[in-house]
Amino acid sequence: MDLGLRGRVAVVAAGSKGLGRAVALELAAEGADVAICARGMAALEDAASAIRALGVRAHAIAADVSESGAPERVIADAERALGPVDIVVTNSGGPRSGRFETLQPEDWDNATRTLLASAVGFARGVVPGMRARKWGRIINITSIAAKQPVDNLMLSNSLRSAVIAFAKTLSNEVAADGITVNNLLPGYTRTERVTDLADQLAVSGNTTAAGVTARWEAEIPMRRLGEPAEFAALAAFLASARASYITGQSIAIDGGWIRNIL
Repeated sequence: MDLGLRGRVAVVAAGSKGLGRAVALELAAEGADVAICARGMAALEDAASAIRALGVRAHAIAADVSESGAPERVIADAERALGPVDIVVTNSGGPRSGRFETLQPEDWDNATRTLLASAVGFARGVVPGMRARKWGRIINITSIAAKQPVDNLMLSNSLRSAVIAFAKTLSNEVAADGITVNNLLPGYTRTERVTDLADQLAVSGNTTAAGVTARWEAEIPMRRLGEPAEFAALAAFLASARASYITGQSIAIDGGWIRNIL
């Protein structure tokens, strides 16, 4: 299936590792030129080299998306290097874990900047140009925690739900301009973030990381963690010309973990 991505320009946030890197590579494999941003330049350059090896252009941008104005600067930098941005995939590291009583006001502020304000900033950076060209794809990587709260993830549960509400509202405002806005909700996927979470829960639960992972797998109907490439395949489809009538949706890639019907 030709996804119609050859020659498109994409920006993938947190694109040096984990789900972001997998999405960047999948878009590149489909022929898109890809700009990636993250805080660490060494990992960025490694990911950019892997993207270029697929025969497309890559551009690495060191940025902390939680900083005010950083997402807009990333878009401007990407457009100077690669041209008008057609696709943006918002993404970031997760906020600290913890129950309500363990979280301080600054934790809530940091989580708001990292998750919600960054998604708004990326949209602010691309929507005017997408509207002018009558084509665009905005994809927010959130979490299953936005639909079915995960224990000990108070910040993630709260702020990722806010991203979904923002995206749904935005999707209605820009749909007539050929812009789609969708959310992807990864479940337990084999990434560094999930490994770190397993380690943290092992300490607090007086068990082992392997025990935590086994408990998760028992909760998943497929009885295994997801792989980043499985997640990236859906991201590439939603970014494509084939997905032009899908907007305002929040789609879980979770092996069946979410139990609700809708």
